[in-house]
Amino acid sequence: MKDTRSTIVKRAVQEIKDGMNVNLGIGMPTLVANEIPGNINVLLQSENGLLGIGPYPLAGQEDADLINAGKETITTVPGSSFFDSAESFAMIRGGHIDLAILGGMEVSQNGDLANWMIPGKMVKGMGGAMDLVNGAKRVVVVMEHMNKHGESKIKKECSLPLTGQKVVHRLITDLAVFDFTLEGMVLMETASGITVEEVKEKTEASFTVSPSHSEVQ
Repeated sequence: MKDTRSTIVKRAVQEIKDGMNVNLGIGMPTLVANEIPGNINVLLQSENGLLGIGPYPLAGQEDADLINAGKETITTVPGSSFFDSAESFAMIRGGHIDLAILGGMEVSQNGDLANWMIPGKMVKGMGGAMDLVNGAKRVVVVMEHMNKHGESKIKKECSLPLTGQKVVHRLITDLAVFDFTLEGMVLMETASGITVEEVKEKTEASFTVSPSHSEVQ
């Protein structure tokens, strides 16, 4: 992993608590599976029909029949179960997923999320994100703070098609951790060596700083 991704993933793991049912979105969120401590009992769910995802397989031990929603080969844990997509989405829509960790293209200061398509680019399907942001009890988004053009991905208003409105509870980037409350977007933590002023310079959205603001651990 790039250093920035490693930082984000290791911080995201701290959102997972013992006994949770967790859905990891396509891309960076899937890397969280390899970082979950062995003393935490958690069930990872994939919308293509699997409850009980394990770490990525070692080279030479891949099973082409075991894949996640991103079509990556995975492993399973003891007690895992397989089912069809209808059952999987019934779990999501029924509120049985405690936490969804999703990637993002843009997040607005209101907690809107855009992560399913870029206009003009080929999209094979919208995936399960629209259901997850409305069905999961808690939604955490992980993404890099800036895009490849050096522009903030945290916007006053999203410019890309929305996945959901006011659905993000927490945003984790390589620079900071934000929460979304009734009072607005709040800076909770900054990465090691990053100042609040630097976060403000690189963030288009408006936010306040929490009185309990701290450095990312």
